[in-house]
Amino acid sequence: MMEQNTRLGIWLMILTTFIFSIQDGISRHLAGEYNVLMIVMIRYWFFAAFVTAVASRSAKGLRGAASTTQPYLQIFRALLLVAEICVMIYSFTLLGLIEAHSVFICYPLLVAALSGPILGETVGWRRWAAIGVGFIGVLVILQPGSGVFQPAALISLTAALMFALYGLLTRYASRRDSAVTSLFWTGTVGSVAMTCVGIWFWEPMVGSDWIWMGLLCLTGAAGHFTLIKCYEVAEASAVQPFAYFQLAFAGVLGVFVFGETIRTNAVIGASVIIAAGLFTLWRERRAK
Repeated sequence: MMEQNTRLGIWLMILTTFIFSIQDGISRHLAGEYNVLMIVMIRYWFFAAFVTAVASRSAKGLRGAASTTQPYLQIFRALLLVAEICVMIYSFTLLGLIEAHSVFICYPLLVAALSGPILGETVGWRRWAAIGVGFIGVLVILQPGSGVFQPAALISLTAALMFALYGLLTRYASRRDSAVTSLFWTGTVGSVAMTCVGIWFWEPMVGSDWIWMGLLCLTGAAGHFTLIKCYEVAEASAVQPFAYFQLAFAGVLGVFVFGETIRTNAVIGASVIIAAGLFTLWRERRAK
């Protein structure tokens, strides 16, 4: 049963990275035209409406979905995520999609490494090997001391640390709360927090950009739901190697949509990272 759940978690992680990449591309476009806080605020308005609708249709209803024995954990998760989103979108405006993700993609290493001491999960040697190989690929991409290691890169690194902690807390919360409950608290608390901040930075938006905003809202809701389900069905250390796929998806968008360039070392590093993830999937299938 655990092997089946782990495989499902892996595919949910890959789907999540694809959705997040599309979302990041839209965010990069809108952040180049409007204030980041306003963009995130509007996105969370839709997110809150979406999670409320999902919760009301759940088996226990809206009140049951909102019920939790760990409200402070859920509130902290929600605030951490909304802050991470603002920080990451801001980094897109400074570094571009590809360079920002080249730094941010280190977050799965942090999650996998800390899932043992924080969550008490078992990390086998094959998973550690995949994590280690992926880390080598990250070093190849970053090339310490070269262009990507500019002060702005610290903003993406901060977002990576925040998202890693959010991932661990999501996994921890799923032990006692359902995915619907975590999703409800994430959307409602984040909406209230961003309204208190973002309303002061309102700017008029042209009609065509409202369409992009609508797509951003849809991808935001879908991505976070699949991420929560991913951590609910599988151990964090098992699915984290596949989060590296987001770098490849972001690279495609950066080149073909935004005209960014990919450095040779980024291609080599990404290939190493993806190979590590595919090796883990192959081992999973062989074990089954």
